[in-house]
Amino acid sequence: MARNQLLSENDMKRALTRMTYEMIERNQGTDNLAIVGIKTRGESLAEWIHRRLWELEAVDVPLGFLDVRGYRDDQSDPQSIQSSKAASDLPFDVSGKHVFLVDDVLMTGRTIRSAMDALVDYGRPSKISLMTLIDRGHRELPIRADIVGKNIPSSHKERVQVLVAAIDGENGVYIEEMPADTKE
Repeated sequence: MARNQLLSENDMKRALTRMTYEMIERNQGTDNLAIVGIKTRGESLAEWIHRRLWELEAVDVPLGFLDVRGYRDDQSDPQSIQSSKAASDLPFDVSGKHVFLVDDVLMTGRTIRSAMDALVDYGRPSKISLMTLIDRGHRELPIRADIVGKNIPSSHKERVQVLVAAIDGENGVYIEEMPADTKE
């Protein structure tokens, strides 16, 4: 099965830097801004954006992380929401803040819907914007990213993998054909 690199580590850094600048522009500065990464790889990307924001603007905006597995519409166990809350780390009130949700790959929109449901359990943001490194298309819900690192048209037979050094030992984005018996 062939795996092709779509973004190198340097490509990822450039895309994330551009996305950070776009975040500042959309928010008209850094006031009332918060960054929330969606676990697992969105967490690493949110940390990178947070660091880059510090380097560019010398501000330390609130940073948190959401585990949204228990909020997914394919989960039926009421305990799963409590498990997700326990695995999340959102040490600030989101009420009144412009929250930028950060995820690695946007495809159907279901993870983002889950993230918005989870986020409102922590307060009522004044605005929620979505940043994603990769947008594959294939929406099942009317959700779109406000800031996109790269649009990657792909088929349902392909898998797009975002690798981050903290988890995978390297930074990069790859696409590969999935085995015939697998559905992403």
